[in-house]
Amino acid sequence: MKIHELAPKPGAKKERKRVGRGPGSGHGKTCGRGQKGQNARSGGGTVRGFEGGQTPIHRRLPKRGFKNPFRKEYEIINVKDLERFEPNSHLGPEELISAGLAKGKKDGIKLLGDGEINKPLFIKVHKASKSAIEKIAAAGGRVELIQ
Repeated sequence: MKIHELAPKPGAKKERKRVGRGPGSGHGKTCGRGQKGQNARSGGGTVRGFEGGQTPIHRRLPKRGFKNPFRKEYEIINVKDLERFEPNSHLGPEELISAGLAKGKKDGIKLLGDGEINKPLFIKVHKASKSAIEKIAAAGGRVELIQ
């Protein structure tokens, strides 16, 4: 087989329907829209979700819940993720972002106490759980909260 012999499978390529091109095409005059009615008119048809005049489902269902516009969302880092750093390291948000532990796109960084650590580290984060602070302190380090 040579490159000039390549061709798509029979029936894979189909001509597009050209409407309004005379009676011989089979799609002349009304162009496949029928005689009269809403969908035969230009601009005819309905909007998405229209239910024939009946109240649409998105208006029949009750509104639920509440989304707080002032909610703060924190990036999560666990104590076990800090094992990669050298002992006595001073870590702030910039160091955690450059290490790939956080992206820096949310409102701050929160340290959680999942896992174990046995190196003294000095960490500055926006929030920290009580268990994370205790584990870092037990290893000889300190957690400082950024306001």
